[in-house]
Amino acid sequence: MWAELWQPLLIGLSLMLIIEGVVPFLYPGRWRRLVQQLARISDNALRITGLISMLAGLCMLYMIN
Repeated sequence: MWAELWQPLLIGLSLMLIIEGVVPFLYPGRWRRLVQQLARISDNALRITGLISMLAGLCMLYMIN
């Protein structure tokens, strides 16, 4: 039972890590500049962006299932 729950979670995590690693691998200079720009954004703006991202992911999961 637990394997049925963990396998899709680990697959999703693996795919997320692959996708997250593409930009720094291909464009390390651009990635560094992006991180520097993100450091200047306010906490509130980052929280709102994170919330929107989570809601979009939740909507996608709902539509898929």
